[in-house]
Amino acid sequence: MRIVSYNVHKARGVDRRYMPERILQVINELEADIVVLQEADKRLGQRVPAILPDLIKNETDFRPVDVSKNGISLGWHGNAVLIRPNIEVDQVTRLGLPGLEPRGAVRVDLKIGIGLSIVATHLGLRRRDRQAQLQTLYQKTVDSPNTIIAGDFNEWSPHHGLEPLEGYFKTYAPGYTFHARRPMFALDRFALSQGVEMRDAGVEQGALARRASDHLPIWSDISVD
Repeated sequence: MRIVSYNVHKARGVDRRYMPERILQVINELEADIVVLQEADKRLGQRVPAILPDLIKNETDFRPVDVSKNGISLGWHGNAVLIRPNIEVDQVTRLGLPGLEPRGAVRVDLKIGIGLSIVATHLGLRRRDRQAQLQTLYQKTVDSPNTIIAGDFNEWSPHHGLEPLEGYFKTYAPGYTFHARRPMFALDRFALSQGVEMRDAGVEQGALARRASDHLPIWSDISVD
């Protein structure tokens, strides 16, 4: 099974052009089963989708999981999850995260094997907030047999900042993802619980991905006990 995580920057590319179709083309080329998005909604007002659900339906083989609280947004705090039509959703849980700035995560429990929980998140800018947020995510997922936390972790260090997950999760940064024009930092990551095995992982570095957003998407091929 392939999981993709992509900070789509509200579908505005490094050329400052708003082109959601370009984002969806990048996603289609990755041939994923599950796609986790960050910055999938506008930040002001009613937080309307940066990528309309009808466009996703028409341009891809994915369907958005209904995670919105207001019935308008594609995601929750900008975090959205797309899945293939044959994947069944068991439960959706919106998670508020602590910190100076408003942040959240979405836990989507899927009927895969004995159960698989996908947590989509975009962590804060301050390390103390990120660590508190990771501690919250750990506490909110210990009941799941298999969990993947995916998203923009906003952690610049390759060695520090992820300590709250140690002992239960293994964290992977497949490569440099930011800035897309000249990637120098591995901000986007996967954290896999003990029941999930990483088979392969990487960063999509094609020409289209380097234009479509300020982040490059990451992917991982996983197997579940």
